[in-house]
Amino acid sequence: MHSWTAELVVDEELARRLLAQFPELEIESLRPFAEGWDYTIWLVNEGWTFRFPRREIAVPGVRREIAVLDELAPLLPIPVPLPVFVGEPAEGFPWPFFGSELLPGRELGDAALDDRARMEVGRRLARFLRRLHDAEVAYELPPDGNRRADMSVRVPRTREQLGELEAAGIWQRPASVDRLLEAAKDLPPSETFALVHGDLHFRQVLVGNEANPTGVIDWVDVCRSDPAIDLSMLWSYLPSDGREAFLAEYGPVSEEQLVRARVLALSLSAALAHYGHAEGFGAIEREALSGLERTAAE
Repeated sequence: MHSWTAELVVDEELARRLLAQFPELEIESLRPFAEGWDYTIWLVNEGWTFRFPRREIAVPGVRREIAVLDELAPLLPIPVPLPVFVGEPAEGFPWPFFGSELLPGRELGDAALDDRARMEVGRRLARFLRRLHDAEVAYELPPDGNRRADMSVRVPRTREQLGELEAAGIWQRPASVDRLLEAAKDLPPSETFALVHGDLHFRQVLVGNEANPTGVIDWVDVCRSDPAIDLSMLWSYLPSDGREAFLAEYGPVSEEQLVRARVLALSLSAALAHYGHAEGFGAIEREALSGLERTAAE
């Protein structure tokens, strides 16, 4: 069993029963749309995405998404899912769920952009993150339960994840990675807290034509933490000469935050590479392995 293994998957019959909670929604078409670690997503009438949790551990985050996204969305320069239909637990499904308008675009991993386009995505994402990390909402978000900014936790976890890749023959870490992790493990606890997405990587950003981000999705990890945990794509997604442009748009970042973000880039890329390899999602595996290479490069 993997860490992303579903505990409950909503099939078409169950989806139809749950969607009956919304008599105003006349279902003309229903088809499976996407899946991730936390959600099974069904597309209704080619215009509404309904996110059904797959694991109980995600449910508190689903409740936070439902509570905070309406308040957060007007503050941000890139669209996020707005919970228009909010579903309650019902027979056969013990968790809340929600439906939002379909955001156009493709996941960044599927878009396979060149370096110039990645740099443009980076600039726009930097502006988005600056607004996000400056945002204040009335809803009281908790600190990050996964302690992503705590290097005493994240460095050992990252070493474990990289070891799993090596054992499977997927990727071999260069010496630069060990030097980075050794330097990171002694960083003091972060005392910086902001509103963060919490799990930002290439699967959570949608892009349309001309490298234009059309959505930032999957807010199940929204919380308060060091904003560095949202900056991992600076390392894993951008070419090295695009990082300066990102930081020019985003604003000041300390050296400690850059290290935290780089460790997170290794951790997220390793997890996604393992997931893509195990589940046969070639585009995810390729982008994640490229992210590891970019992050590890000296």
